[in-house]
Amino acid sequence: MELRNYTYIVECSDGKLYTGWTTCIERRIQEHNSGRGAKFTRMRIPVTLRYLEISDTKSDAMKREAAIKKLKRSQKQQLIQEHKLEKILRENNIIV
Repeated sequence: MELRNYTYIVECSDGKLYTGWTTCIERRIQEHNSGRGAKFTRMRIPVTLRYLEISDTKSDAMKREAAIKKLKRSQKQQLIQEHKLEKILRENNIIV
């Protein structure tokens, strides 16, 4: 099985956005929603996946995470709006 690296944005129950990276997006979303995810999301569950990028390397995913975290909220919302999340999930057989 090919190891993938994902950079993602989730929307928390209070509308706040959280950006992270992982090697298994399905597991990570479950962790966030069970309260075992990032400290930021623990009191803001459930979270909903809004944006997902696939990178070849951990380094690339982490760099992209850092770049997205530097964006203003409006820029993150634009990324989400222009993104084809459902297509990426379908083409990569990802169920979250």
